[in-house]
Amino acid sequence: MTELFPEFPYHPDPVATGVVVPSGAACVCCGKERGYIYRGPVYAAEELTGRLCPWCIADGSVAERFDAHFTAGTCLGDDVSLEVLEAVDRHTPGFAAWQEPQWLFHCGDGAAFLGVVGAAELAAHPDALETLQAETAGWGWPPDQAEHYLSSLDKDDQPTAYLFRCRSCAAYLAYSDCP
Repeated sequence: MTELFPEFPYHPDPVATGVVVPSGAACVCCGKERGYIYRGPVYAAEELTGRLCPWCIADGSVAERFDAHFTAGTCLGDDVSLEVLEAVDRHTPGFAAWQEPQWLFHCGDGAAFLGVVGAAELAAHPDALETLQAETAGWGWPPDQAEHYLSSLDKDDQPTAYLFRCRSCAAYLAYSDCP
């Protein structure tokens, strides 16, 4: 690979999160073998999973050519501009979740997706844990049941949580999910 890997402000390390993997496969959009292929979710009429390079996602070629989206249109948070929504939904690698993935927004911008986390990883991010506590409080669960649920979060199993960081104020955010 001689090209610089594209930058994704809303998903800073898609290789680390596992949605972009090394591959010798050619991209169905540009026809080039660039050394990496996107394996995350793609919402389009044509089956594109495992057939796209990150460069075509970043520059919008995939979105334009295939009318593709990468977030399923589920966005949670502050009101944001259509430009930001489009950047997240059509120019940013998504991520797999147990249910439909949800992208978090904060301070009028899309938050950066950092990866899947469990209770152990959340210990380093008390502000993200607070967002999860607020989430479970909204479910009407008794405090002991909510605490048990949050302590059972597991990055490799279920239930799990998805960690984000606000690009403006640097607050950590999260939501949880299970099948």
